[in-house]
Amino acid sequence: MAELRLVVGLGNPGPRYARTRHNVGWRLAEFLAGPNAAWKNFKGLGVCAESDSLLLAKPETFMNESGRFVRAFAAFRRISPGEILVCYDELDLPFGRLRLKPAGSAAGHKGMGSIIEEMGTEEIPRLRLGVGPKPPQADGAAFVLGRFSPDEEKTLDGVLETAAAAARLARREGLEAAMNRFNGAAAP
Repeated sequence: MAELRLVVGLGNPGPRYARTRHNVGWRLAEFLAGPNAAWKNFKGLGVCAESDSLLLAKPETFMNESGRFVRAFAAFRRISPGEILVCYDELDLPFGRLRLKPAGSAAGHKGMGSIIEEMGTEEIPRLRLGVGPKPPQADGAAFVLGRFSPDEEKTLDGVLETAAAAARLARREGLEAAMNRFNGAAAP
């Protein structure tokens, strides 16, 4: 397995989306970068920063076109798909649960689908952060574009801390070690 070089947090740009469930990937990238990160524009497609020799990125192409940024940035930095960890919201996981996978389909997630299409492979590691469950009558798109409840928001830092620990472990010891330790984990 390739060494992790890039963590991509998925989300949508603009204040309207900033604190939504759909932007939890962005929030993880920001958490990993730290409060004093120097985010730099990359060709108008997104922003990137570096922390502890790990590249962090937030596509600004809107979720459904995330692959445009990832393909361009990975080509520019000579990063292979196996060296990327894509982090995003997962409606089918309970809030706070984590799931790492080395590859697979997008399972309906438009941002991951865009990345798979642009990169030409499903062999892209990913970290899914649970934002569910969706209320039975709620529309899935409306739910993920909604904000976390006040109780969820209070515990989100713990969730992000756990997810950041999973990403750091994947960097240090490999994805399998992180999967063994964090899959199904919930924030304290």
